[in-house]
Amino acid sequence: MTAVIINGKDIAAKKKLEIAKEVEELKSQGVTPGLAVILVGNNHASRTYVTNKQKTCQELGMHSLLIEMAEEVSEQELLSRINELNNDPKIHGILVQLPLPKHIDETKVIEAISPFKDVDGFHPINIGRMMTGQNSFLPCTPYGIMVLLEETGISVAGKHAVVVGRSNIVGKPVGQLLLNQHATVTYCHSKTKDLVKHTSQADILIAAVGIPNFIKAEHVKEGAVVIDVGINRNDAGKLCGDVAFDEVSQKCGYITPVPKGVGPMTITMLMYNTLKSAVESLNR
Repeated sequence: MTAVIINGKDIAAKKKLEIAKEVEELKSQGVTPGLAVILVGNNHASRTYVTNKQKTCQELGMHSLLIEMAEEVSEQELLSRINELNNDPKIHGILVQLPLPKHIDETKVIEAISPFKDVDGFHPINIGRMMTGQNSFLPCTPYGIMVLLEETGISVAGKHAVVVGRSNIVGKPVGQLLLNQHATVTYCHSKTKDLVKHTSQADILIAAVGIPNFIKAEHVKEGAVVIDVGINRNDAGKLCGDVAFDEVSQKCGYITPVPKGVGPMTITMLMYNTLKSAVESLNR
């Protein structure tokens, strides 16, 4: 068996076209979706991510605002800037690029963002609403995974989904979204005993552990759906995921590659959340 490749780049391109069309319709009503990104310090990877977000905003016809702050900026100054953005009607989404310098409390910063503008989906109110199946902003990478499954025609209802990884950004929320769609969910992590026993029972396996080529063929059930969230570098410096793609793709039914898998969906769902916030602002 050779797996069907789930091409996240193509699916993201399709969703972006849909978003761009809705942005134009919203502009005709006098509202331009606006995303503000705060970048603290000069982390190279963070700057690359921010540049990509700005570029995508412009491609989709959205208003993009980049606020750069020095590495030594005080926590209070950052919180004050967030408060200004909370009260700016032209800004519908606020994103503070992580990680932050050690002297700044990330939790305090996330909680300072208005839940109505929390397009990253990290605010406790949005997390709570997601847990209870209410309208909320969903975390972008988990949301992107659900869209990949939906667009590929893979139903999760009644399936056994195993999530390897329990981060607040991916592992925990993607398990909840799968549960919300009626999957039976098992979480595995660094303390799980006999990992293969659990993963080899999965109809849908989500690898979000952050270790290059960690998931091997022995971890995977024949014909399973494998979603690789990892973005790593192998010993040769080549980009790779958490899944040993060459061997696993010969056993599973569907698989996301790295790159061009989950990655393109994350920024796409960020744009979707910003559009959603702008639409909802019309009724507030």
